[in-house]
Amino acid sequence: MSIQISTAKRLDGIGEYYFSQKLREIELLNQQGKQIINLGIGSPDLPPHPDVIRVLQEESAKPNTHAYQSYKGSPVLRKAVTDWYQRWYNVSLNPDTEVLPLIGSKEGIMHICMTYLNDGDQALIPDPGYPTYSSAVKLAGGEPVPYHLSEAHGWFPDFALLEEMDLRKVKLMWVNYPHMPTGQVPDTSKFEELVAFGRKHHILICHDNPYSFILNEQPTSLLAVDGAKDVVLELNSLSKSKNMAGWRVGMLCAAKERINEVLRFKSNMDSGMFLPVQLAAAKALSLDKSWYDEVNAIYAARREKVFELLNLLKCRYSKDQVGMFVWASIPEGEVSGYSLSDKILYGANVFITPGGIFGKAGEQYIRISLCGSVTLFEQAIERIQQL
Repeated sequence: MSIQISTAKRLDGIGEYYFSQKLREIELLNQQGKQIINLGIGSPDLPPHPDVIRVLQEESAKPNTHAYQSYKGSPVLRKAVTDWYQRWYNVSLNPDTEVLPLIGSKEGIMHICMTYLNDGDQALIPDPGYPTYSSAVKLAGGEPVPYHLSEAHGWFPDFALLEEMDLRKVKLMWVNYPHMPTGQVPDTSKFEELVAFGRKHHILICHDNPYSFILNEQPTSLLAVDGAKDVVLELNSLSKSKNMAGWRVGMLCAAKERINEVLRFKSNMDSGMFLPVQLAAAKALSLDKSWYDEVNAIYAARREKVFELLNLLKCRYSKDQVGMFVWASIPEGEVSGYSLSDKILYGANVFITPGGIFGKAGEQYIRISLCGSVTLFEQAIERIQQL
């Protein structure tokens, strides 16, 4: 009989990630012969550019590329990041001091929380928003404080309401535009307000920016706002924009002081990224506009099929949203996004994400991923038509 060991108190209130749990349920249904069509998770099904794979293969075959790497990442990758930011975001960064490569941007969320939050410190978390923000804050000993986003307010923070809050314990504010899950595009004036808000209240604004190239004609960085480096840390990623989710390549861009602070934590957590992956990532960052145009043409065709599916469900949605998902409000008479999701899963063998997993403000919504072929969406439509 195995001995009983209690888990750390930091795990109290931290459940298993929703998709981890749901994928097991879907696997069981598949074992029963259900053949579930999964339209829930934003894991790109397209490959990276062939040149990126070629660089990985060539560099991996060399005998001298397999050692531990610098905690700050390869100079080649840091330079590629700064060139990418200058070209697409018009943001100037110092490759030696203002860029920190990450093993995926998700780890950066944890690094930032562990670097800055003490027990009892607070962090503002968007509702709806990426669940990992809240989990990382809790794991670091902090207290997540949701701030409400609404369709009526364009899915942007209501600064008037924020100013009415007690902000004395708030050290971080998590933001994410293009927004996941709603697909709201960035807005320059709102970005300027965010920077001003952070400066006024001595709050670090943590911007998570992985979706800026997906179906979005104007990639935007919060660091493009004048004076942003005073209060902004920006996470970015190759997972979505370069179809490299499984490669785990991300980056933190910020002022030198912020990079050095986060590095104090990160250097105790890993031993650097495999060099051939870093060099292949540098190649990916050098791709020209034709790459983004090709990928977005595929996503645009898929999105039209998603619109058809949502029309079938009588959901309401905006065609102006961007990113890798489509966010839609459930039809009148439906109890919640959870109930609609379950109805479709068990009745049509199609999984759609309930909006409530992103916060209370998402409970009357659902989210559909664009990570599936047009044929797959057509099959899902046929199944739902038979409900």
